Amino acid sequence: MSGYPTDLTDEQWALVEPLLNVPGKRGRRYGSDIRRVFDAVLYVTHTGCQWRCLPRDFGPWTRVWTQFRRWSANGTWSRLLAALHRQARAKLGRAEEIPSMVVMDTHLARGASNGGSTFHARGGPYGATKGAKRCVAVDVTGLPLAAAVVPASTHENDATRLLLDQLREQGQAGRLELVKVDRGVTARAARTLGSEFGLTVERVGHAGPRGTFVPLLYAWRVEVAHGHLLRSRRLARSFENTTRSASGWLQAAAVAGVLAVLTS
Repeated sequence: MSGYPTDLTDEQWALVEPLLNVPGKRGRRYGSDIRRVFDAVLYVTHTGCQWRCLPRDFGPWTRVWTQFRRWSANGTWSRLLAALHRQARAKLGRAEEIPSMVVMDTHLARGASNGGSTFHARGGPYGATKGAKRCVAVDVTGLPLAAAVVPASTHENDATRLLLDQLREQGQAGRLELVKVDRGVTARAARTLGSEFGLTVERVGHAGPRGTFVPLLYAWRVEVAHGHLLRSRRLARSFENTTRSASGWLQAAAVAGVLAVLTS
């Protein structure tokens, strides 16, 4: 069986395997062949191939598809991303595993399928784009620590709340003091979210002359993160029919990026 460039190295698998087989979880532990399933998901994430075009080296595509759906449904991708991000911060020399500041922003992806009645809705400027909105939170390292996908029609206020909820659920909000968001988040919502989550929500935006580029301190890191995620061809457009599946692919791409930093 020949390997593929997207396959995990032994070093990367040593980081992932303990997080999949969490002690105390009910149900049988994964067998050794689950590594090949994980590799298959990363292969689809990076190449964007259709399920039925998955190389036979990975085994039946239906098994990989079923496991991907299971991991997306039970929060495995989100949990992996949070855990690996904490390790990445330590490697990059941050004193604390959990950040005190994060930057959040969204990216609009055109839908390549009809989607469900509440997914590939119209949104973006003038509501002209039918697709999905990818929401990402990064810290000062620029690495994603939370990610989710919502319909394109979702307001920035609600997208911000969703990411804050995810950070809290994954134990990433303990030290959080400052959240920088786009001015798509209303001033009233920023105050409300800040009070609810016990932190400061700061709205940032372009303040220079029209037609000029002025990088915003720290805020530009989330734009770079979106750019890196788009290198995964599965994210070239929104091919999914549910937000759960779309979030799974976004988080899987983020996991692959953090793993690359951890083992570089």
